Amino acid sequence: MKFFLAVTDDDWFHYLARQQPDEINFWRPSSKATFRAIKPGAPFLFKLHSPNNFVVGGGFFVRHSTLPISLAWEAFENKNGAATFDAFYQSVMKYNQRGEVNPSIGCTILTEPFFFHRDEWIPVPQDWSSNIVQGKIYSTEDVIGNRLWDAVQERLGNQQKTEGELVYEEPARYGSPYEIRSRIGQGAFRVMVTDAYHRRCAITGEKTLPVLEAAHIKPFSLAGPNAVNNGLLLRSDLHILFDKGYVTIDDHMYITISHRIREEFENGKEYYAYQGESLANIPDSSIERPSVEFLRWHQEEVFKDR
Repeated sequence: MKFFLAVTDDDWFHYLARQQPDEINFWRPSSKATFRAIKPGAPFLFKLHSPNNFVVGGGFFVRHSTLPISLAWEAFENKNGAATFDAFYQSVMKYNQRGEVNPSIGCTILTEPFFFHRDEWIPVPQDWSSNIVQGKIYSTEDVIGNRLWDAVQERLGNQQKTEGELVYEEPARYGSPYEIRSRIGQGAFRVMVTDAYHRRCAITGEKTLPVLEAAHIKPFSLAGPNAVNNGLLLRSDLHILFDKGYVTIDDHMYITISHRIREEFENGKEYYAYQGESLANIPDSSIERPSVEFLRWHQEEVFKDR
């Protein structure tokens, strides 16, 4: 199993360690930042800046994306490692010299983060170099990597992490004694759906990102999972209408508009133009497209057809 050890901002780490969130955004100030070092579900560990040369916690990698700082805050709020947007913005601008009002940043999304107490911190591996700026890949197939991962597991109480519905592929198996099935949070769900729909509304094709929202087909509050195939990227007004049952999607990805809009509000001309049309935009991967199971639930339990 490959995993990543990343150099981590001390203030970011200590703030999140106090919060104990269910997911976090390990952000980088540049929109050019990418991350392909490990696969979804693999561990992503934290090492503090020198002279604190210790491994102090980690999480499990979900995906990497690029977002305007305003939307990164909307998706994760204080899970970005700051109490307020202003504090978050100032943290980014310490490294961003371009003076942009709403800069885009690299967002590495992690789920099920864990934070070690000071007396549990692990000294960095013997092959760690002071020249490393961002991080390094390790593997449990190597002696040093295996020793580090064993130390992490020991501090986690040898409790195996389980991987839920992390990715849109068959769950990855990393072999004994490790198997992840991480639970996806709301912020990660929003980013995954936004990326799957290429940042365009499923119904209209609208590209203005601030008005696009990740809608659950079956609500999370009613046991709907934070999975891409339970999501639609919708313009905010259509999201409201979808949630309230005035709009639904049939099994073949065609749009149905309820007659109740006209009857209750004496309006709806714009929305009726979409009646019977196919979705303007769907994910490329069939595994990410709306699940027929969830669509039928919405048709039967939410849509106002009477």
